[in-house]
Amino acid sequence: MENNVTEFIFMGLSQNEKVQQLCFFLFLLFYMTLMTGNFLIIMTIQRSPNLNSPMYFFLSFLSFVDICYSSVTAPKLIIDSQAKVKSISFVGCMVQLFFSHLFGCTEIFILTVMAYDRYVAICKPLRYMTIMDQKVCSILVVTCWLGGFVHSFIQTILTVQLPFCGPNVIDHYFCDVHPLLKLACTETYMVGLIVIANSGMISLSCFVILMGSYIVILLSFKTRSSEGRRKALSTCASHIIVVILFFVPCLFIYLRPSTTFTEDKMVAVFYTIITPMLNPLIYTLRNTEVKNAMKRLWVGRLLDRNKRDSGVKLSGAGIACIVPVSKRVAGNKSVITS
Repeated sequence: MENNVTEFIFMGLSQNEKVQQLCFFLFLLFYMTLMTGNFLIIMTIQRSPNLNSPMYFFLSFLSFVDICYSSVTAPKLIIDSQAKVKSISFVGCMVQLFFSHLFGCTEIFILTVMAYDRYVAICKPLRYMTIMDQKVCSILVVTCWLGGFVHSFIQTILTVQLPFCGPNVIDHYFCDVHPLLKLACTETYMVGLIVIANSGMISLSCFVILMGSYIVILLSFKTRSSEGRRKALSTCASHIIVVILFFVPCLFIYLRPSTTFTEDKMVAVFYTIITPMLNPLIYTLRNTEVKNAMKRLWVGRLLDRNKRDSGVKLSGAGIACIVPVSKRVAGNKSVITS
C-alpha cells in the first residue's frame, strides 16, 4: 500500500477550550521551570571546582538530556494549546518520534549508569576514583548516547515503513509508536511485538537493574556510621524518586501490546515533562553540596555585582562632590587676586 498521508492531526490533551487555556499556562510554567532548573544545574556543576566527582558529571548530562527531551514535545504542546488545528507534517512526525525516543532512551541509560556510580561510591569507596575515572565516565556517557540512537533508529525505521492510507488523527499530543501503529493500514502485530522487545524490555531491564543496585546499597548501610548512612540514604532516596516517576509510566506505556488508551497521553506527561522538571528540584533539595555550590556561585556573584555597582555610585558621588569644591576654590582665588 502507498502512503497517502502527508500530515497528522493531534487531538491534544483535551478538546475543551478552557482546559486548553489552562494547559497553555500550566505547561508554559512547567517548561520554563524545567529549562531554568536544568540550566542552573549544568552551569553550577561546570563552574564549581568542588563538584568534580563522577556523580555530578553524570548529573550534568542528565540535565542536558532532560532539556533536549522535553524540548521535543513541550513547545509543540504549548503552541497547540492555542491552535485551532493541531497539525504536524509526516516528516515532522517521524523526526519527533526519532528524537523523543533518542533522548528518552538515553535518559534511561544515564539513570542506570548513575545507579552504578552510586553503587561503586557507597559499596567500594576506597576504589571509587580508580574505577570511575574520567575515561570510564566518558565511555559510559558515549555508550548511553549510542544505545539511545540504536533504539530510536529501530523504532523510527519500523514506523516509517508502515503504510498510512486513511485516518490521520492521533489521539495524543506528540508522535509516538503506539498511536501511529493504530493508524497504519496493515497488520501491526509483529511490529508491536518488536516495540515491546525494544522499548518495553529496555525499560524493564534497566528498571530491574536500578532497583537491584539500590537494594544492594540499602543493605550495605548496616556497616556504615550513622552520618554515612544518612548521607548515602539521602542521595539514594532522590535517585529512587526519579526512577519511580520516570520508569513506572514508561513501563505502563511500552510493556504491553500495541493498544492505546485515552489515559496514555496523560501518563506520557509524567516522563516527557513532569520528571524532567522535577529532576533539578529533587537533586538540589536533597543534595547539600549542590545547594551550597549554587549559593556560592549565584548568590556570591549577585553580591559582588551589587558591591561593584555601589562602588561605581560612590566613586561617581565623590567626583560630583570634588568638582564643585574645586570650582569654589578657583572662584575664591580669583576673588582674592582681584
